[in-house]
Amino acid sequence: STDLTSTVGYDSIIQHLNDGRKNCKEFEDFLKERAIIEEKYGKELINLSKKKPCGQTELNTLKRSLDVFKQQIDNVGQGHIQLAQTLREEAKKMEDFREKQKLHRKKIELIMEAIHKNRNLQYKKTMEVKQMCCCFLPSSSLHLPCLSCFWQLFLKLAQTKSALEDTDRSYQQSVTTMEKIRDEWQNEHIKACEFFETQECERINYFRNALWLHVNQLSLACVQNDEKYEEIRKSLEMCSIEKDVDFFVNLRKTGSLAPAPVVYENYYNAQRNVTPARSPAPVPISR
Repeated sequence: STDLTSTVGYDSIIQHLNDGRKNCKEFEDFLKERAIIEEKYGKELINLSKKKPCGQTELNTLKRSLDVFKQQIDNVGQGHIQLAQTLREEAKKMEDFREKQKLHRKKIELIMEAIHKNRNLQYKKTMEVKQMCCCFLPSSSLHLPCLSCFWQLFLKLAQTKSALEDTDRSYQQSVTTMEKIRDEWQNEHIKACEFFETQECERINYFRNALWLHVNQLSLACVQNDEKYEEIRKSLEMCSIEKDVDFFVNLRKTGSLAPAPVVYENYYNAQRNVTPARSPAPVPISR
């Protein structure tokens, strides 16, 4: 700004840096909330796989597939809990980065606040001295008094001239001091802006990488989950309907012969059936 005492540009930079810090905090809170969701989801999956019956009376190959299914669901739940811990660690890293930037920036801000205060005080002092010099300027409407007061005015003029010279010297010194302070402030302002720009570049880069890493973590979790689901699919490929049926038959079989047919026996007229009819021999039956 052309106004020497203005801090509008500096204030705008500080506001932008504070907004950037706020944005980092929002992403940090997002990761923490996502971690809570992932952990809760993981625990629910583990409880579901352990407590909820799922084909508990199945036999043989399908039973093995169901066991793999429940174990992998448990593993998926463990994976979500691990992801929750990873997200908390990333949130902590973001917090550490944010606080580190804040601490470093605070040092620069304190330097700038001090130099702004010194600059403004010196500028005010310089303007006051300048105003005093202006008050000593002769007025065009000044008229010479009567002769009897001439020597008193002459004496007063001499005193005024001496005071004016002192004030002028003080004004010159003040301006010189003001220029040194202005130059120092300008140099410090440039250094501060360069430092703030470096911080902002670091923040954007860190934020971008953190977001990229977060997405990669979610993708990795999906890939790991798919690998667990693939184990279930492989187990289901080994599931054999014929083997399971044969297994059940062999486990529960009671024999390989069918019951003999029921034949009629004539107890009413035993004399006519001297030789009773024999029951046919049981015949083995196939499955």
